[in-house]
Parts: sequence; C-alpha cells; structure tokens
Amino acid sequence: MRIDIISVVPDLLESPFSHSILKRAKAKGLLDIVVHNLRDHTPYKQAQVDDYQFGGGAGMVMMPEPLAILIEKLQEERKYDEIIYMTPDGNVFNQKTANRLSMKENLMIICGHYKGIDDRIRQHFVTMEISVGDYVLSGGELGAAIVVDAVGRLIPGVLNDETSALFDSFQDGLLAPPVYTRPADFRGWKVPDILLCGDPKKIDDWRHEQSLKRTQERRPDMLEGMD
Repeated sequence: MRIDIISVVPDLLESPFSHSILKRAKAKGLLDIVVHNLRDHTPYKQAQVDDYQFGGGAGMVMMPEPLAILIEKLQEERKYDEIIYMTPDGNVFNQKTANRLSMKENLMIICGHYKGIDDRIRQHFVTMEISVGDYVLSGGELGAAIVVDAVGRLIPGVLNDETSALFDSFQDGLLAPPVYTRPADFRGWKVPDILLCGDPKKIDDWRHEQSLKRTQERRPDMLEGMD
C-alpha cells in the first residue's frame, strides 16, 4: 500500500512514521508513506498557500490552486482509491473504516490547516472526509497519523502475529477483554484462574464474557441493535 499525505507542516509527521510498527511496515516494503510539502507546489511568492476568506471572517483558508496542482500531479503518477480530507466535520473514523481502507492500494490524505481548504477542492477532488473526533486540532496532521497507524497495522504481514489485530477492540463490535502477563501473582494480585487452566475453549468463552461485560459497562451504545 502507498499513502501520500499533503501537508503544510510535514515535519509534524516525521516521528509518528519513524518508529514501532509503521517503521517495520515500511522496512518490509508493505507500506510506503510519502509526505508532500504543499509549499513546494505553490505558484505564489514566498511559498504562500493560504489567503483571507471571501465574505470576511477570522482565519485563513488554504488556497485551491496549490492543492489542485499537487493533487493532479500525483494523480498523473497513479490512480487513488480514495482522496481523503481530514476535517472536523467529516465522518468519525472507526475500526470499520480502517478495515475497509486497509484493503486499498493507493490512498491520498489532505491535511487541513488554518480554517480548512477552499471548498471547491472538496467538491471536485475529495472522495472521503474523515474526522478523528468531535474536537478541533490545529491541523489535520495528527489526525492523518492516527488514520495511517490504524490502517497500516491491518495490512497482512505488518504485525508479527497476524491474528492479533483480529482480536482488537471494536473488531467484533465489542471492547477487548482484560489481559494479563507474568508474574501470575503480583503483590497478591492474581491472574484469573481460568487463564491458567489450559483449556482454550473455556478461555475463549471467558474472554467473550469479559468483552461483553466491559462493553456494557463502558460503551453500552455499541450494543444497541445487536442480538
């Protein structure tokens, strides 16, 4: 998979993609992440990429021309399955969307900044709009990093144990159960006996019960409409 990211502050994305799972995914050749500095593609002096709003109002807007130039340049090189715009008024990102995007080949992500991008870019280029929550960030870069991380770890071969992603929270509509590791007795706090019984079916049944219980307690909204 290849993911192209358009940003006006690309340095914000250097660290998230240089460590841990995403670093290994890139090293294995399973994921190619390319961050483009929008300022390198503007026809305006002093690398200008934003201007005042028509009609007045506080805050600057990212201009359409630099974005269109870069988007069309990238489109000449490859076909994109989705052109994603990170914006607070997009559809809230979830595991179902991450699963769907992980099956794509080429993605482009536009990081908004200031008051966002000229709406004509949204109308004529963007195919998907994503929000990472009901709050406003200084720009779309951190949201883009979240999307890339959630999607990238699902690519087959990225995780050492390919089954582990299948048991993450939200994959089956439930939160993940509690997990434990050695020692079995820490300060008198003991691991549940069922996890030490050696019976895979009993352990799976316990984990499902715990997932259901945790979801009922913490996210009852996730159970609405479930049988």
